[in-house]
Amino acid sequence: MSHLFELPATASLPIADRSERFPVHRIYCIGRNYADHAREMGMTVDRAQPVFFLKPADAVVTDGADVPYPPATTDLHHEVEMVVALARGGRDIAVEHALAHVFGYGVGLDLTRRDLQAAAKKAGMPWDSAKAFDHSAPVSALHPAAIIGHPAHVELKLVVNGAVRQRTDIDAMVFNVAETIHELSKLWTLSPGDLIFTGTPAGVAALHRGDHFRATLGDIALLEGGMI
Repeated sequence: MSHLFELPATASLPIADRSERFPVHRIYCIGRNYADHAREMGMTVDRAQPVFFLKPADAVVTDGADVPYPPATTDLHHEVEMVVALARGGRDIAVEHALAHVFGYGVGLDLTRRDLQAAAKKAGMPWDSAKAFDHSAPVSALHPAAIIGHPAHVELKLVVNGAVRQRTDIDAMVFNVAETIHELSKLWTLSPGDLIFTGTPAGVAALHRGDHFRATLGDIALLEGGMI
């Protein structure tokens, strides 16, 4: 059957040491998952009500490509995050079974048009224009859990132009990976191909054209690139 128009390619991520790629279905993000970042944003953490938002699948920037500076902002911020990729989906996934749904791990940046987010918050409006824009989700290659296991204590770090901007251990997350999957699955039916950005620590700041960033998840994953 012929199509009336050209279909876009499916967004995908490289898998370390494999020729196959990981097709991206949805990108889920959890906010306020590190208490120090919540404080720097003037917010509090509520374990009874986790904060979630989404990015479009084709917001990923992969394979070391440079990141275009987005329009409609003068205050683009970086938020370094561990990224979880799912191989299995489901609803109401129990915490004790959640890690069995994980394909692998990477590191990414949740880029944020902070000025638009601040205006949306002030007006009580959604954050979509601040979070879900084109090229807003640079992500490293994925590293399969079957090889590396499930990291629980590992350094998450972002260096911009040679200076450390953000650094934490992922054990500081308010909701760990299993708990995050559990909470998400109460709201959406999760699917193979879903990515989860697991939150950012304190130290978020502006990125500019010409900046070079280097994000690491211990010695597991590396994301390196530039802003253009």
